[in-house]
Amino acid sequence: MTAAAKPPLTAHNKDWSWKFWQVVPLYPYGQRRTIRQEVVKNSVWTFDQIQGIFYVVVPIRMTVVKLAAGGLLVYAPVAPTPECVRLVRELEAEHGAVKYIILPTVSGIEHKVFVGPFARNFPDAEVYISPHQWSFPLNLPVSWLGLPWGRTKVLPEDGRQVPFADQFDYAILGSVELGLGKFAEVAMFDRRSQTLLVTDTIVAIPERPPEVLQIDPYPMLFHARDSALEPIVDTEVNRIRGWQRTALFLFYFRPQVLETVPFWQAIADIAKAPERSPKAFWGLFPFKWRDDWYQSFEKLRGNGRIFVAPILQTLILNRDPQKVIAWADRVASWNFKMIVPCHFDNAIAATPKDFRQAFNFLEKSPAATTLPNLPEEDFTVLKQINSLLENSRLVFAAKEKI
Repeated sequence: MTAAAKPPLTAHNKDWSWKFWQVVPLYPYGQRRTIRQEVVKNSVWTFDQIQGIFYVVVPIRMTVVKLAAGGLLVYAPVAPTPECVRLVRELEAEHGAVKYIILPTVSGIEHKVFVGPFARNFPDAEVYISPHQWSFPLNLPVSWLGLPWGRTKVLPEDGRQVPFADQFDYAILGSVELGLGKFAEVAMFDRRSQTLLVTDTIVAIPERPPEVLQIDPYPMLFHARDSALEPIVDTEVNRIRGWQRTALFLFYFRPQVLETVPFWQAIADIAKAPERSPKAFWGLFPFKWRDDWYQSFEKLRGNGRIFVAPILQTLILNRDPQKVIAWADRVASWNFKMIVPCHFDNAIAATPKDFRQAFNFLEKSPAATTLPNLPEEDFTVLKQINSLLENSRLVFAAKEKI
């Protein structure tokens, strides 16, 4: 497979249509493919779509779990395109109707925006949402946010009060005060399949691009180039390289191995190759990757370990380490064997100990761990953003480690 890559397909397909894309205008906008995968036989299925900005594209994932008593529970809905709804209907035909829909976050607008439209396709399902919901720039009532009236309930702190308590435990990471709003997340444990469901707090990075990104490889190929003026060519090597660089850019915004080009030089380069400049410079502009970029990716990936994303480490969870550690301890008390996050790698084999160790960055003297530290120099831009936000009093200052 070696060919000049074509820009992403824009032809309209009704089966992939997401008509409310203007509410949160993320790539791929109004056309979203869905891939369903069975991760635990006859018990747990994931539904992957993609989302991104500036060709920095990653999976976004919904998980569907079979209820022991019949029916289905949906965690973190994705865009209910006709294709997505049809794939859920196929499960309903075999395992029973969707009974419960869970919104496990308060700040993740890319998750919240889908819940109301998804629930309207399943009018008999009860909707449970994380406590402490808020909206920006106006903090509107929940009933104004598109969630179905009369069947939307807030998850109680006591998990024994919900109708699915006989199969699931859940732990609410209580609102971490940020200043502009709050961060919260609900982790759910399916005792039947020994599967832990999380939204944003835990991720792992696969070496190769996830299947759903292979449908439209152009964003990966865009970042496979060493500089903005190189041609975009579709090869397997370029897809892998582009995916790995996408991960670096997304987690660090600008890792140390990504150099920006002075504006005057960018203008000179455009003048040399005007036929490529509109496409080549759209997105990350202008850039050049250093030769040692892969070493940075290896350190970030850590051989597929689970970890907390640098942006959460630097800008969010460090606002209340004590609350986050208490939540992590509770989740680590469950006997899970697999973690399904809403982004990046899927169906990750991991233990409660692995999960707990991922939060050691919040401790002054963490227990012995084999987890390597991420390079401090890659956090430079994130730390600059943190200082800007704190100095502007847009967020509360980070608290000391415990």
